[in-house]
Amino acid sequence: MSKVDRRAALQAERATALEAHLADLLPLRGDERVLDVGAGTGAFAFAVAPRARAVVAVEIDEDVAARARADAPPNVEVVVGDGEHLPFDDFSFDVAASLRTIHHTRRPELLVAELTRVTKPSGTILVVDQLAPNEPLAAIELTHFEHARDPSTTRLLADVDLRGLFDSNNLVLRRQEVVREPRDIEAYLDLAGCEGPQREHARNLAPKGYEAVVGWYVLSR
Repeated sequence: MSKVDRRAALQAERATALEAHLADLLPLRGDERVLDVGAGTGAFAFAVAPRARAVVAVEIDEDVAARARADAPPNVEVVVGDGEHLPFDDFSFDVAASLRTIHHTRRPELLVAELTRVTKPSGTILVVDQLAPNEPLAAIELTHFEHARDPSTTRLLADVDLRGLFDSNNLVLRRQEVVREPRDIEAYLDLAGCEGPQREHARNLAPKGYEAVVGWYVLSR
């Protein structure tokens, strides 16, 4: 099974739980235009589509975008694009979201600024990402492990770093959740397609009793 297929399979496995979580976290009227930046195989876009008028899913990897496009419901448009330089006008969306993408971008400040730019005044922004520990050395060690597992990882940010990005864009935090996700290391390495000597290297860097800490932030523009 390819890396893209593994991601799609995990997405399908978690779809019902994600839909329920988003229904509680992100209530919609049904007439919203929603943006999903760093869409992957479409987890957020597909989960929110039944409650929105239209969803635009942006994914930088053409192969991943093709898989999302093949599975997308009729009101989801999948486009290839860079979250740091979105091809949309100012104030184009009622809701803009980025799930588990910030730690894969080289310029997270640009991604958050772009989410803000394309969202209408009084619109909603949802940011979800794995959090680094507050202690700098522990944060560096965790980033080293995640990068060894998946080289597209750039840097994990702590809660205080993300809040700084939100503040610099004058975003108002409406709701926050912190979720701990226990992870089986071998399955987690499989998901990234991490094999051979690199797998052994990543396994040696893995924190003992590893669990991811994921922050969910609902913000107003």
